Amino acid sequence: MTYSIIGAGAIGGALARHFARLDLPVLIANARGPEALRDMQEALGASVQPVDLQTAVQADVVILALPFAAVPEIAAAGDWNGRLVIDATNAIDFSDFTPADLGGRFSSQIVAETLPGARIVKGFNTLPAAVLARDPVTAGGRRTIFLSSDDQDAAARAGALVKQLQFEPIFLGRIDEGGRLQQFGGALMVHSLLLEAA
Repeated sequence: MTYSIIGAGAIGGALARHFARLDLPVLIANARGPEALRDMQEALGASVQPVDLQTAVQADVVILALPFAAVPEIAAAGDWNGRLVIDATNAIDFSDFTPADLGGRFSSQIVAETLPGARIVKGFNTLPAAVLARDPVTAGGRRTIFLSSDDQDAAARAGALVKQLQFEPIFLGRIDEGGRLQQFGGALMVHSLLLEAA
């Protein structure tokens, strides 16, 4: 199984650190190209490999950690058909930091239309980057990651990655159900929950 992160800002960087912490190989790409990510690689180690967008899109699992408005810019980077895409974006109107007006639709539904054929799972989007970056094993429990998807197999595979990164997944159902809670401005935004160790 191969993994990539598209976006190297606060969320992408936090996720890259978790891959590096476990020495789990991951590709990372952004709009500026691999050379712009060499400092990150030097800081995190060889398991984090800077690549171009076209290479990142070929991974089995692609995590979108770029701004929601930038998703159309990567649509032509490769073939998304059958690709498992974990959508960590948030649709935000940055003029007043409120939820963007999507006409009553959910952001992950728009991502799915923008990346034809991708198997979309909403995840890694509700925790602030500083919290996401922390060790997920803490205080006798594990930090939780909410997941929602219209594809149960894709959600299960995303959940396996969440566990591999030492978080605990909480499945919320379909995007029009759980995704409503995960959407920016939804009930689960910025809530950091711990699942007590058994």
